[in-house]
Order: sequence, then structure tokens, then C-alpha cells
Amino acid sequence: MNKTILSGAALEKALAAKLEELLRGIAWLRGWQIEHVGGESDAGFDLLATVPLSGGGKAALCVECKGEMRPSVFRMMADRVFSPIGHPKVVVPVLALPWVSPRVAELCVKHGWSWFDLAGNHRLDIPGLFILTHTGNKSVQAHPRPTANLSTREAGRVIRALLLPEHAGMRWTQRHLEGHFGELATPIPEPSLGLVNKVVRYLRDEAFIEGAEDGGFRLRDPVKLLFAWRDAYRFDRHERRGYFTLLQGKKLRDALARLGSETGGYAAYASFSAADLQAPHVRQPKTWLYVRENEVSKFEEQVETKRVDSGENLVALIPDDDGVFYLGDGGSVGANRMACTNAVQTYIDLCHCGGRGEEAAEALLSQRLKPGWKLRGLNV
Repeated sequence: MNKTILSGAALEKALAAKLEELLRGIAWLRGWQIEHVGGESDAGFDLLATVPLSGGGKAALCVECKGEMRPSVFRMMADRVFSPIGHPKVVVPVLALPWVSPRVAELCVKHGWSWFDLAGNHRLDIPGLFILTHTGNKSVQAHPRPTANLSTREAGRVIRALLLPEHAGMRWTQRHLEGHFGELATPIPEPSLGLVNKVVRYLRDEAFIEGAEDGGFRLRDPVKLLFAWRDAYRFDRHERRGYFTLLQGKKLRDALARLGSETGGYAAYASFSAADLQAPHVRQPKTWLYVRENEVSKFEEQVETKRVDSGENLVALIPDDDGVFYLGDGGSVGANRMACTNAVQTYIDLCHCGGRGEEAAEALLSQRLKPGWKLRGLNV
């Protein structure tokens, strides 16, 4: 990797050369031009590429060159309107960076911007002419490391609290978020204020949350935050144990209900079994649940079960973090049933547990999570 950090005129020149390379790569495209306009104080962009349209007239690519771009900063400039000279039929705003993060690329698409970076990763979209896309090239210049790791247990607690549909639209402060977990009916270890600060700064930088008018912050982009957490989540940290029981139907449900009561909430339906109660979609014969490690003996006694190497009809997940027992309103399924994981946790587990899990997760997202977020005013 080239560790030299380009800036100013050198960066603009390098980005112009990369754009030229990309346009030359379109064999049938003729008559395009690139010019530097950064010196024009009222232009609002740095490079102007004009491309002939098949039906006559031209498209203008108005290229904003930056050394780096945080998603939160891009969101503030995303609605800018460029007015290049010559009255082109089509005006395309383009963001050019040494390195474009996946999150910035997402936001560009969402707001109608094209983009490219020095490595040659790009998405150039001229309506009615072409969409040119390529990703996967390694960065040719060092880029900032994330300030927070979403795969940690502590980050997971923060994200669960933010994403619960019943919390959508809620105004949070960092101190409120820190103390929130100790106030739950089934207490969850509280992340430190320093950790909360670190995660919140990262989520704000990535434009997953936004500042509230009266201070604090609130969730902004629940779907993309959910996807980011899904991709970072370490499901393999949970121990999976196979069990067999002769109990079925009501007898099994009653035994699990007693287990939930006796463990103080540290046992809950999980994965496919939780999805059956939240957004039924995939039928499968096994019962899935989370059980805290020090409650496993109660589970084995109540359900009259034993561990097996094959032929399991119960799957017990022994979590490495009590955060999975952060149930929220969505975990309540009636007085005579064991609770289930909240819908956010259920979605994450389904995405990682194999089988038809991804199909069930998509149903849960569309039937339960998105409607819950929309109901509380979030745009999904």
C-alpha cells in the first residue's frame, strides 16, 4: 500500500487521472472531456467531465474531490445542487476520494450521487446512458481505522437498545444509555460510559444516528445499522449443544415456561423458535433457545432432556454474553410461555444459524422490524 497521503492539487490531479482511466475503459464512449474547475470560487466542485448523450446534448459529471469523507459529513452535503455552465441535459454529482468506505458508497447511491476512488472502485451512473460499477480493489492509500468495533459484547448492548422498534424515535444521552441496562427486569451488564461514548461517536460518524434538537441523539438509519451489526456479529462465540427430549407440544411449552421463570429470564426462545412467535415463515422441527451457562442444569431437569451427538430436537445456545437476554417488549409472548429474544436479536441469529435462516430473517425484517420502525416515524 502506498502510505503517501495525497492532498490539494496533487490529489485532484490523481483523481482526474483515475476518472479519465475509467472513461477510457468504456470502449464505445467517445467525445468526453475532463477539466479542472476548482479555481472557480462559485463552481462548488473540482472537476467537470462532460459526456455526449445518445439522444443529443450532454451529461455533466460534477466531481467533488476530498481527502476523506465521514458518512455524517456526506449526509450534510448530499442535497447540494450543482449548476455547471452550458446547461447540460443531465447533471450527475460525483464524490471522489482516495478511498470510499462501503457506508459512504451506500449513502451516495441513496442520495443519487456517483462515486469513485483512487483504487478504481466506482459507481458511475449517467441516467439513460450507462451504469458503471466495480468494487473489491484494495485501497492504494492508508485510510482511517474504525473508532469502534461493532462485534464486541459492549457494542452489541448499545446497538440492541437503539434498534428495538419500541425505542425508535427515542432521544438518548450517553449517560442514559449507560445506565439503561441495569434498570431492566432481567439486568444486563452495563457498558462503561467511555465505551458508550466510543460507540456513539462511531455511529454518529457513520450516520446511523443523528443529534437531537435538544441535545442527545436518536436513531436515524435502522436498517443499515442492523446490516452493519449483522456483518460484524460473532455468532460463533455462542456454544451450541444438541439435546433430545420426549416432551412435546404443551408439555414442552409448559416445561420451558417454568424454566424461564426459575432462571429469572436467563432462558429464552431463540432463532427459528423465536421467529415462529414473531413472524412465522419457516417450519422446522427443532426447538431453539438460549440458556445461561449456570442455568443449564435447571434446563436439563425441567425439560427432561439429555445431550446427544445426533438426532437432536432441542438446540441450546449457551451465550458468551447476557446481552442476548435483553428482551424488550417484543420478547414477551404471554404469561404461560417462556419469553423469546427480541426481534433484532432473532434476526441476527437467523442470519448466522444456517438452514433457511436467511429466508426467515428476511421475513422477520419485512413483517416485524420495518413496520415497527415506520410506526414510530423512521424512514426505512
